[in-house]
Amino acid sequence: MVAAASAVVAIAAVTGMVAALGDGRASGEARPLPSGEPGFRALPAVPTPSPSPSPSASVRKSTPSPSARAGRTRAAAAPARLYGHPDSQVQEWVDAHPGDARRAVIESRIADRPAAVWFADFTPSTVTARVRAVTSAAAAEGRVPVVVPYAVAQRDCGGASEGGAPDLAAYDAWIDDFAKGLGSGEVVVVLEPDSIAQTDCLTADQRDGRFASLARAGRVLKAADPRARVYYDAGHSDWNPAARQAELLRQAGAASAASSDGVFTNVSNFNRTSDETAYARSVLSALGGPPGLGAVIDTSRNGNGAPADGEWCDPSGRSIGQAPTLATGVTGIDAYLWVKLPGESDGCKGSPGTFSPEYAYELAR
Repeated sequence: MVAAASAVVAIAAVTGMVAALGDGRASGEARPLPSGEPGFRALPAVPTPSPSPSPSASVRKSTPSPSARAGRTRAAAAPARLYGHPDSQVQEWVDAHPGDARRAVIESRIADRPAAVWFADFTPSTVTARVRAVTSAAAAEGRVPVVVPYAVAQRDCGGASEGGAPDLAAYDAWIDDFAKGLGSGEVVVVLEPDSIAQTDCLTADQRDGRFASLARAGRVLKAADPRARVYYDAGHSDWNPAARQAELLRQAGAASAASSDGVFTNVSNFNRTSDETAYARSVLSALGGPPGLGAVIDTSRNGNGAPADGEWCDPSGRSIGQAPTLATGVTGIDAYLWVKLPGESDGCKGSPGTFSPEYAYELAR
């Protein structure tokens, strides 16, 4: 399972990953997939409680979700004070398809829930303003945004999510600019998914350099905004063993209160929350560090757990998981987040990173 987890890398959808860009769109971003009006049975626009967690297996799959440009004001309040950026691919689809039988379910169960805002393009000249646009809008609503810096050098080890800064010096400067946009309010930072769990492709020197940059990034972000909560990449429960992941995290600064508030797991994956909770606690126990370190779990698509056959590309039979919240009621788990926005394709039901109403409806119903 570890080999499989390491081999299945993120599909980045560089064409559709982030809409928090200077012009509001990623370069060449595909628009939401067209949809007709098939004869689906309309369901009530009320979220269905997630099934009780049970153990399951999973393989690595992480697809960053496109985020959105500032614009409309969302009418529904975000649960547990989390901020929902008002313009996303799913919201565009909802706005453009008022007569679609799937609309009410997709809107109420996905579009109206807060999700992370990704910054995956390396555009130093605009990143401060783009981050500030998100954090200031959230502050105006009294909400907490979730932002995802995703531009580390040698991102995804040259795989489908390749990109990011040309080198670590450029990345350090980009993080400096990113931090300037945080403001002074609460913000959750999911720092560089895959950047620690997926380092086998790097030489020892390259790994040391990356970890030094990540440790620095945490310090810079928290110094810029003391209310920022920075979480480091712990992969997921079917990737590296907890002790191994903790050692990597320690090298990257995740055990230092000056850099870190803890770890995140399950980004874009399907593993049960119970499995991720146990894994995160094991990682934190092995990591050491100050007692206040916690974990956040991506619950966006884990309501039914991972497929038994290990399928990762828009697998059937999956479901949205626990709603995003900063109040989990679970010791050591600081938040359930939707880092991956449900309905944004892994590449099988649409181009990677683009919105698939078919898959969104399947996940939400």
